[in-house]
Amino acid sequence: MSAPLSAIMIGAGERGYAAYGPYALAHPDEIQFTAVAEPTPARRLRFAEAHGIAPERRFDTWDELLDRGKIADVALVCTMDTLHAAPAAAALEVGYDVLLEKPMATTLAECVGLVRAAERSGRLLQVAHVLRYTSFFSKVHAIVASGRLGDIVTVEHRENVAYWHMAHSYVRGNWRRRDLSSPMILAKCCHDLDILTWNLGCCAQLSSIGSLLHYRAENAPPGAPERCTDGCPAADDCPWYAPRFYIDLIPLMHVARRSPDVGQRVAARLSLQCPELLHLIRRLVPAADYRGWPVSTISEDTSPQARQHALETGPYGRCVYRCDNDVVDHQTVNMAFESGASVVLVMHGHSHEEARTMRYEGTRATLRGKFAYGIDDVLEIHDHRTGEVERMDLTGPAGGTTGHGGGDEGVMASFVRAASRAHADANDRPGLTTARESLEGHLMAFAADRARLEGSVIEMAGFRRQAEAC
Repeated sequence: MSAPLSAIMIGAGERGYAAYGPYALAHPDEIQFTAVAEPTPARRLRFAEAHGIAPERRFDTWDELLDRGKIADVALVCTMDTLHAAPAAAALEVGYDVLLEKPMATTLAECVGLVRAAERSGRLLQVAHVLRYTSFFSKVHAIVASGRLGDIVTVEHRENVAYWHMAHSYVRGNWRRRDLSSPMILAKCCHDLDILTWNLGCCAQLSSIGSLLHYRAENAPPGAPERCTDGCPAADDCPWYAPRFYIDLIPLMHVARRSPDVGQRVAARLSLQCPELLHLIRRLVPAADYRGWPVSTISEDTSPQARQHALETGPYGRCVYRCDNDVVDHQTVNMAFESGASVVLVMHGHSHEEARTMRYEGTRATLRGKFAYGIDDVLEIHDHRTGEVERMDLTGPAGGTTGHGGGDEGVMASFVRAASRAHADANDRPGLTTARESLEGHLMAFAADRARLEGSVIEMAGFRRQAEAC
């Protein structure tokens, strides 16, 4: 049996620690982390202790780590979006095969530069487009590719961002401003655009509209203070009241009451039915004392007292109408693909649930789907000739038991397989995506952002040529 891959982790925050780190702990025969670079001491220590990393292999910065040369087989880059390009390019140059968290980078030039760096170095650069690795979207792709639907005529794909997720990430959080991260269509929908190109091929032309409609100061309730914790008169009626979310976890309990996990369902229903006994329930029922994402992002200490303090002092306690956000809360992208199919992507941050929904209209059948990360997912084919409805079995090893409906585990498994083969034979690198293939969805996101701002129609062939000239 071959030795496991050795790996370095650059960025040990939520994605590095909670999404990809667990794969190594569950599969030590495949991959083991042997070094970490993370500027936040608590996160660096947490990751190092979880993976048994020696003190001399714990680094404050990625350049300190990469200055040591190639000390492992592969590198994972899971820094914040604006810090993706530099460490990924440097790791490729040192000789690492790299798994890079999406988006590749936050500028068009950096994305193109990373693809060139990977091709120049001859190393593997796999972007974590995790949806490709779910049971759900693998089945969607297989159905479309099989011809079962006939020729695809139209596609409607919706990225329904739950109201609480919108507030957490794109109003109060790290992705709230273009200058701090990227356009929301890139940050949130490079996954969706990647799926569309995977299923339908190249986009020929696109246009886009959208704006920041709701999360604005003029929409604040009368008397609303800067912070939810400052005695807001609208607290009882406001869906975004921060203590209800981060302390009482009410929106998360609404999600958990539909969970396939019996313990989570029971804990959620008890919490919702007996709010006066909430703290007792959480002491007695471990599943009710949830402290993962997004709660874990507001404070390193996830105790109720620390969370309360974070809301009183940090960005996540701000009124959603009093933040410095400027990214859109809704955007539509209209696309014509080279196949002749017309496609519309709708992204918005006002959904009652976190789910992607879709409808593929073919000449022989219609495919309808709902992907809610393993919670009441639906995928069905409506046959035009027989009128019968075939409902797909969505169970499986990547059917929703881990993050992103199994996609986090799936992309790690794919990367390990590809990197292991690459280590043995530089010309044999199986994997669902190359860096250049991943670039296409990013190009479409940048084009959609430009089209929205300019009110223009973008010809993608010309846009690709412009990108290559960067």
